[in-house]
Amino acid sequence: MSKMSQLAAELDELRHCGEILIGISDTLREMFSGGEETPEAQETPAEKPRGKAKAAKTAPSKEPEKPAEPEKQLTLADVRAVLAEKSRAGFTEEVKALIAKHGADRLSEVPETEYAALLADAEVLG
Repeated sequence: MSKMSQLAAELDELRHCGEILIGISDTLREMFSGGEETPEAQETPAEKPRGKAKAAKTAPSKEPEKPAEPEKQLTLADVRAVLAEKSRAGFTEEVKALIAKHGADRLSEVPETEYAALLADAEVLG
């Protein structure tokens, strides 16, 4: 693997990790802002804004519902980057076994429909 393609694969993996962290932070924010307010955050009826001001006040505290977007389509480069990292970590034989488990002799022969399952299996390796 050339230095540039290795760098591209590592940058793709870094971007993927960042997207995962953003997803985790969004999930945690939703979990912990589920309507329970601390006594300091609660307002008395006299302090509550009315009309449009109230709508403006409450809108930012709630995450806008996002339309259901299809998950990012995994690419061969994404899978290759993860499996290369696992292989460098000493799991080369396990990686080969996972590729075979998903019906191929080489990673490039694994069907795209198997990428998510292959990555899920690879995450178990440690």
